[in-house]
Order: sequence, then structure tokens, then C-alpha cells
Amino acid sequence: MEQERKIRILETIRQGKIGGGESHVLDLVASLDKSKFEAVVLSFTDGPMISALKEMDVPAYVIASEKAFDIGVWLQVKKFIKEQQIDIVHVHGTRANTNILWAARSLKLPVVYTIHGWSFHEGLHPLMKRARIAAEKFITRKAQVNICVSDANMTTGIAAFGRFHAMVIKNGVNLQKFNPAASYPDVKTAYGIPANHLVVGYIARMTLQKDPVGMVRAFAAVLQQIPRITLLMIGEGELKQAAMAEAKALGIEDNIKFDNFRQDVPAVLQSVDIYCLPSLWEGFPIGVLEAMAMGKAVIATDVDGTREAVQHDENGLLVAASNVEALTAAIIRLARDATLRSRLQHHAAGTIQSKYNVAQMTRQIESVYHQLFHQ
Repeated sequence: MEQERKIRILETIRQGKIGGGESHVLDLVASLDKSKFEAVVLSFTDGPMISALKEMDVPAYVIASEKAFDIGVWLQVKKFIKEQQIDIVHVHGTRANTNILWAARSLKLPVVYTIHGWSFHEGLHPLMKRARIAAEKFITRKAQVNICVSDANMTTGIAAFGRFHAMVIKNGVNLQKFNPAASYPDVKTAYGIPANHLVVGYIARMTLQKDPVGMVRAFAAVLQQIPRITLLMIGEGELKQAAMAEAKALGIEDNIKFDNFRQDVPAVLQSVDIYCLPSLWEGFPIGVLEAMAMGKAVIATDVDGTREAVQHDENGLLVAASNVEALTAAIIRLARDATLRSRLQHHAAGTIQSKYNVAQMTRQIESVYHQLFHQ
């Protein structure tokens, strides 16, 4: 009997820098059943994700574009999809969707749209927010399947533009990669952090959403009560210089280690005692899940999908967004209470193993692909 051919999936995302959505794509393509699926990745900017994919022998391409609804690349995208003989297009995020939807529909290919967090977030000008809601309403109605990464994502979408055809598949973590029992290079010593210091880790894009300046201000207040502590801030973004300037203005630049994105996130997390993500909004934060998988005591803001993974005082601590005092108090509490840290660490790792394994997530997504291909 002739073997059924493999289904070719185009995974496409806005940029090649490493963030939550990009980590999701890397884990998804690594976990797909290679006997049934062939993945091709398209990004609209270059970056470390593209290099990582090439090391994994996953075909990865860049069609350069920095803006949404960039009509100038649409024909190029269509030509690329035809050449790659794609069966299903899986889009991650709004920006990528706006630049691939026309091509996919003109080729009559099914589109899967994973919403890693809506583009119409808090803090936008009302006119911009209305425009983005209209854009999301349009592209969700044109996709064959919409995947929300959290229940909060789904609820927000329904509230914004009414019921839409969607399902919830929550993000998962690659437990072979994020394995607290494995051995890793000594990142703490490499950064020159004293052995007797606790390490607070912030590993995120330094953007308005992730509030890096608020993180620095909270840490400055922590230092007044806990002197043997270092903040490790890993990432890039438009607010990185502002965060560094704030550290200097507060006279604490020697207590914070800034670095660019690193590929060895598990090793970085292994060096951390307390992980913080003070986001103003979230879809379903992969960074928090990865820290929990590594058995870290997590402090995160009580927003959107985050509160679905983190239960306050059970497997982490939740604090109000944009509240420097609350973040300060939570860090001090964990720094002073090793027993609490240990309990949260144990429950955090258990939560990920039982609920948020990337293998479970991938099987659910594969089921979507099968149904679309065979319908």
C-alpha cells in the first residue's frame, strides 16, 4: 500500500528575534510528528530564531517586512507558498497574518491563526484600538481555525467583536529542553555574581508590555532591604536603554547585569532563584511557563492568561500590574522566606509537567492540521 504523503505546513511569524511566539514556533516544529508533517518557517525579519531553525535542519526563510498590511510583499509571499508546495498555512500573530492572508486565500489554502495575545491591548490610543479590533475581526473571520493560547484570549476576543470560530490550545514547554535535573554551564559565575547573592531573573523583550523600567525601580527598593541580591535582565527592545538609564540614575547599575537575548535560556534560568515578569498584559506567557518548568519561584502580574497558569501562593506569586510597591514586596517576601520559595518551586514544576507539556500541545495542533487537510 502506498504511504500517504506528508502534509506540508507553513509556520509563519512576524520576526526572527526570540520571544514567546518565536519560542512557541521553535518548540512546535521540533515536536511535530516528522513521519506525517513537514514544516517550513517564514519570518518577516531575520534573527536568532532563523539560526536556531537552521541548526535543527528546519527550512527557514525571511521575506523582509517591518509593517502590517505590507502590500509590497504579498506577491512575493504568494510565489514563495506556491514554490514550497504548502498544504496548510499556520500564522502566529497579527502582523504576520496581515501579510500572508491574501496569498493563502488566493491559493485556496486553509489558514490556522494562533493568537498569542491580541494587538488591541491596553494603553493604545482609542482610535488605534478601534482600528486594531476591526483588523482582528477581519482576519479571524477569514481564517479556517483560530487558536487562542488562553481562556482569557478567547474571552477578550468575544468581548471585542462577538463570537468567532476559535478553540483554546494552551502553550506548552519542551520538558527535555527545560529540565531542572540536567547539568548546565555556571551562568551565575560567568556574570561575576557573588556566590552568596540571590539572583532575580527578568528574561523578556524590553518593551512597554513587559515594563522593564518598573522592574528596575522595584529592584532598587528591594536592595534597600536585601543587599545580597543581583538582578539579571536578559533581552532587547526599545525600552532597554531607558531601563539602563534608570538603573544608573538610581545608582544601582552595579547590582544589575544587563545582557542581550541568549539561546541557552534553560542555563540562565538554572542560575536564577526568583523569576519576575511584570507584564501589563499577556496572552499566555511562555517565559513564565519555562521558568516554572525549571522549578523556579515565579512572580508575575495578575493579568489575562498569566493567572490561568499561576495560582497565587500555590505555584507562584501574583501582583498587580504597574505596581512597583507590590512587586518590591513580593521579591522581598521570597528573598526572606526560603521555605516558601521551595514550596512554590516544587508546585511550579508539577504544574508544567501535568498541564503544559509541549507534547500535549503539539498533538492538539496536529489534530487541527489533519482535519483541515482531509476535509
